[in-house]
Amino acid sequence: MEVYCIRHGETEWSLSGQHTGRTDLPLTENGRKLAAELRPAIKGHEFALVLSSPLARAKETCEIVGLGERAEIDPDLSEWDYGDYEGLTPAQIHKTVPGWMVFEDGCPGGELPSDLSRRVDRVISRINAVDGDVALFAHGHVLRVLAARWIGLPAEEGRRFLLDTGTLCILGHYRGERAIRVWNCAPI
Repeated sequence: MEVYCIRHGETEWSLSGQHTGRTDLPLTENGRKLAAELRPAIKGHEFALVLSSPLARAKETCEIVGLGERAEIDPDLSEWDYGDYEGLTPAQIHKTVPGWMVFEDGCPGGELPSDLSRRVDRVISRINAVDGDVALFAHGHVLRVLAARWIGLPAEEGRRFLLDTGTLCILGHYRGERAIRVWNCAPI
């Protein structure tokens, strides 16, 4: 069983580096192009389950890739709730909170790493109940935490998995142990 994790294409805020949690932004034209370039990696692949974040940028990516009609919406795949930091860049946040890191500190008025860990653990439980491959359409920070939890690391270790927009990651197994097979793969 493999889990195909697809990060949505570019948005105006991902381009500018603003934290985009619950703000429901559409893809840019380039974001739609990035999503379309992922089609060959998915084409003809049979998925037992397709899940998408409820946010438009993930759902639109799923549609463009060609799996929109099969997708079930899973709120647990929503991006980190950045609370008071929504729409701010790390540089703006560091002016008032030097050294802040979402994976360690969470967000005032939003989620802590433990909150995201509980959400992705529910997604992993759902995946484990499926017989066959799974496709997930979601966001940068939630997928980084999911990767960490997949291999048994705490949510805070999601900081070690950089993830660009419009990319594919594949989680799988090695000799019965959960492993990361492909990470941050841009379409060729």
